[in-house]
Amino acid sequence: QLQLVESGGGLVQPGGSLRLSCAAAGFTLDYYAIGWFRQAPGKEREGVSCISSSGGSTVFTDSVKGRFTISRDNAKNTVYLQMYSLKPEDTAVYYCAAFLALHPRNLYCSDYPGEYDYWGQGTQVTVSS
Repeated sequence: QLQLVESGGGLVQPGGSLRLSCAAAGFTLDYYAIGWFRQAPGKEREGVSCISSSGGSTVFTDSVKGRFTISRDNAKNTVYLQMYSLKPEDTAVYYCAAFLALHPRNLYCSDYPGEYDYWGQGTQVTVSS
C-alpha cells in the first residue's frame, strides 16, 4: 500500500523555523512529483510548494517565496519543506501529496490538488506567541 507520512509539525513562535518531512512507505519517491499543501480552519486547501520528480523544478506560492524551501533526498525516500520566518498566517495543517511524473513530465509539478493521487494524513503547524 502506498503511503505518505508527514512529520515535523508543531508549535513555533513568529519568526521561528520548522522543517517538515514527507516520507514514502511502500513505494519509491524517485519518479513522483511532490506537493505540499495546507489548510487552515474555514479555508480551502492551498498549494504551498512543489518539486518535480527530477528535482529540477520547484514552485512556491507567493506568500511563502523567500521564506520556504523544498528539497528531496531520494536516498532517504523523503521530501522536505523547510520553513523560515514563520508567521501566524502560516498556521494550518500541512499535507504532502504525490503523483507519478515520468519523462517528459519529470520537470513538472503542480499546485493543483486534483493532480495528486496520493496524500498523507497531515501535520499541524501552529505559529503563535
